[in-house]
Amino acid sequence: MQNSNQNTDVEQQPPPTNNNKRAIHKRRKALKNHLLAASSEFVGTVLFLWFAFAGTQVAAMTSDSDAITPQSLLYISLSFGMSLLVVAWAFYRISGGLFNPAVTLGLLVSGTMPWLRCAFLLPAQILGGIVAAALVSCMFPGPITAVQTRLSADTSITRGLFIEMFLTTLLVVTILMLAAEKHNATFLAPVGIGLALFVAELAGVYFTGGSLNPARSFGPDVAAASFPGYHYIYWIGPLMGALLAAGYYRFAKAWNYPEANPGQDATDPKEREREQEQEQS
Repeated sequence: MQNSNQNTDVEQQPPPTNNNKRAIHKRRKALKNHLLAASSEFVGTVLFLWFAFAGTQVAAMTSDSDAITPQSLLYISLSFGMSLLVVAWAFYRISGGLFNPAVTLGLLVSGTMPWLRCAFLLPAQILGGIVAAALVSCMFPGPITAVQTRLSADTSITRGLFIEMFLTTLLVVTILMLAAEKHNATFLAPVGIGLALFVAELAGVYFTGGSLNPARSFGPDVAAASFPGYHYIYWIGPLMGALLAAGYYRFAKAWNYPEANPGQDATDPKEREREQEQEQS
């Protein structure tokens, strides 16, 4: 009798509707896309930081002294900037080419990235930083300490925190305005982003090591099993910079910033003139 009731219950269950099937398919597709983006961020972070760390090792091993020189500063800055430019250009169509937890959180706060995508990307980026540092530590003869971010002797923790904040603000503002905002030159965004990191590294490497990226600082410290007491500034500083950049981006969007300088995305000079005339009238 019990089996008969169970069979009756099974028979009475309605077949899945087309709406249910579409919802299931949509969720599976979204999960697949999130996993694909996370894999892209992991591979991209490994490649970006591997080449950047390798360039830093070359600068350290070819220097005659332990003190950083203008030549080594330029070499390290170019290594980071060019590495990000190339790798971001390769992966931006899959995941956006972020490779940085601070940038990811900046996009989340600015409203240009959903929280679920952010939850998938953050662990991939942090793990990518660890793997990149571990590979460099195994493959190159120099000590991994050469790529760790450390404050200079005359830079206090407070100064280092705010230096990291402003360096990251430049990077995240550039990403938001060139990549998150779609315009005629979006495909060239990796060039501007790579140059932004290059400029930031020029200004920051001497004082803080030029992190701008929690994964960039966390990975080498894990590989070296050595954390300074002020390691937290390489998380808090970049996150503060990302929040500052995201805040200004939301302000500019709320005030409809394209109206402040109309016609910038027009491809035809005559079209640009018409847009400017309409704005002035």
